[in-house]
Amino acid sequence: MADTAARAIAERLRAECAEEIDRLGTGFRERPWLREAFLAVPREVFVPDRVWWPHRSAEDGLFPLLDRGLRPRQWLRSVYRARVPLITQIADGAVLPDGPTDRTDFTGSISCPAVVVSMLRHLDPQPGERILEIGTGTGYGTALLARRVGAGAVTSVEIDKALATHAGVALRAVGCAPRLVVGDGEGGHPPGAPYDRVIATAAFRRLPQALLDQLRPGGVLLAPLDTPFGCDGLARLTADGHGRAHGRFVGAVDFMKVRGQRDRPTSYAELGWPTWGDYRVTVEHGHQHIRTTL
Repeated sequence: MADTAARAIAERLRAECAEEIDRLGTGFRERPWLREAFLAVPREVFVPDRVWWPHRSAEDGLFPLLDRGLRPRQWLRSVYRARVPLITQIADGAVLPDGPTDRTDFTGSISCPAVVVSMLRHLDPQPGERILEIGTGTGYGTALLARRVGAGAVTSVEIDKALATHAGVALRAVGCAPRLVVGDGEGGHPPGAPYDRVIATAAFRRLPQALLDQLRPGGVLLAPLDTPFGCDGLARLTADGHGRAHGRFVGAVDFMKVRGQRDRPTSYAELGWPTWGDYRVTVEHGHQHIRTTL
């Protein structure tokens, strides 16, 4: 596709994707800045030319490879599927993006647009606040954050050097220059602390104390937390400035685990989860209620 035609198609798909996100009921919701950022930032700049579709093909049972060079329109449409993430890395880069695969050890992705928007809506960053992002990934979420608070106020940490390099190139391509750090996000980035808000794009089994320690009093941590229920819970916590934080789950998501916490624990009880006996189920007049007994 010619550059002009491709840009026009991308803008149309971006607008259609925004409309679909709104229809899902988890959209921009009184966050006009978020809609503006979503429409302004070209998501396609951050997606590698070759990515895997996250669902197996009915024909051969493999995860198909989407190749921008071979089928640019298919690739671009996939970039703006509101509820579909795209796989950017398998086995920490050991599997090359040169064809379909049956491997399921996904280690990198660009989250689906609906989830990216939902997370930033829950984070609710304010202009000028200092933001720490754990997991730069493709850099797309980093760019959206920078539109809100300014690139100079965003610090993003990525453990994988190759992913960080790709993100840096993409961010520069859209004129964005946040602080990018290659390192283990579980330790945060103390030189930039204290932060007003911290967001993680990989799931934890145990929330790192270092992230709480680097939040100002009243600061917000938004992070996926592994649960016993087959998904991750999106936890939104408010820090007290003394190493403690309290909050609740604001949604159900599905993220790859941070590298240092991939192994499953012996039991979820070790991670502070209540046992099943702590839940009470009530069904009355066609309505079901589930709550803890605490």
